[in-house]
Parts: sequence; C-alpha cells; structure tokens
Amino acid sequence: MATEAAFTVPSDQFPLGTVFNQLPDVTVKLERLIPAQGTMIPYFWVRGTKVDDIESAFTEHPGVKDLRLVDSVEDEYLLRLEWAMAHDDVLTILAETRVPLIEAIGTNKQWTFEIRGDDRSDISAFHERCQEVGIPITLTKLHALLPVETATEAALTETQQEALVLAYERGYFESPREVTLEALGEELGISQQAVGSRLRGGIRNVLGSTLSALTVRP
Repeated sequence: MATEAAFTVPSDQFPLGTVFNQLPDVTVKLERLIPAQGTMIPYFWVRGTKVDDIESAFTEHPGVKDLRLVDSVEDEYLLRLEWAMAHDDVLTILAETRVPLIEAIGTNKQWTFEIRGDDRSDISAFHERCQEVGIPITLTKLHALLPVETATEAALTETQQEALVLAYERGYFESPREVTLEALGEELGISQQAVGSRLRGGIRNVLGSTLSALTVRP
C-alpha cells in the first residue's frame, strides 16, 4: 500500500542548506525534482531576500552546475538548479531509490521532507541508504494512504448514491417510514418511480459488492 513519510535533516547536511551560511533568515521550499542525465534538477522557492543574494549563496556549493531564475512573486523567487549526481546526499538518494518528493521546506535549523513510496519497503530502502552514507535523517511521520473511494462508493452510480443518502437522511428506511417516494422525488426533481428504481438499483449493487466479498461455506 502506498505510504507517506516525513523526516528531518539538519540544514548543514543537505546540499541546498549552504544558502543559510550567507542568508540565515530565508526559507527555501523545494517543490519538485527532475532526474536528468548525470544531474538532478530541483525547482525551489526562496523567500526573504533579493535574487542577487540567492544566486551568490547557492553557487558556493561544488555540486551546483547551473542556477537560473524562473519566476518571482513579490518577495518569493522560483529557481531552477542543476545539481551534480556525484555527491552522496538526500537529492541523489531520492533519485537513486526513485522515491517521489511531495515537498521539502528548509530553514537555517533543519529541512523537513515529505515523500511517498508505492509501499512501506520503498521508504525503508530510502532510510537505509541515507544511513549507509551517514546522512542523519530523523523519521517523524509514517502512514499508509487509505483508498480514496470505498468499495460501497465504487459500487454505486452518482445518482444511486444521491438517492440512497437522501432516503436514509429523511427516514425512508425507518419502520414506519418517515417519508414517501413521492416526497423524495419532489426533492430530487424526479418521479417517484425513478426514485424507487435508483434505490432498488443502489441496494442491489451494494449487496452484490458486499456479499461477493464474503466466503460462501457449504
């Protein structure tokens, strides 16, 4: 099952952290990484300084091959960086293990990363590789992603779900019933025959989905 994790790294242990040597008050938001031939291309926002200061602060690291300003919004600057893959760091290990980056935010104290793996073993492989090369990462969150849609929702059409929810909320399934098909139809803008058809179809689909998952015993 797909798994998301969050972890922290001391600022001086991450390549882009060199910016804080000259600009300790800025905030850096790493948005995406694009692997390329022999390089990694991070796109990131920097807030809290002028663009000329950013360029000089980043280019002091030997892994930086090229730095370009892409866009700016008020006091935030979007930059594109070409990073050499010759160094063992978080950027190269993300590329090596193919773990997608959701977001990373850096300050002069630490970097906080959010990543996603196809399953928990992907996160473990990334964590173990960081430990192998001596990167002191601290895992702060780990959780599996729940399916976006439940089995019951998947079994229903949109109109069936709408009719079932309304009927349940209005008390149609109570004994005695608290609402009629005619009243439900008026609220939905359809005939009572159409409401009955949607309810029957929806109930049939839900029962079919639920019962098919049960083990039938002789």
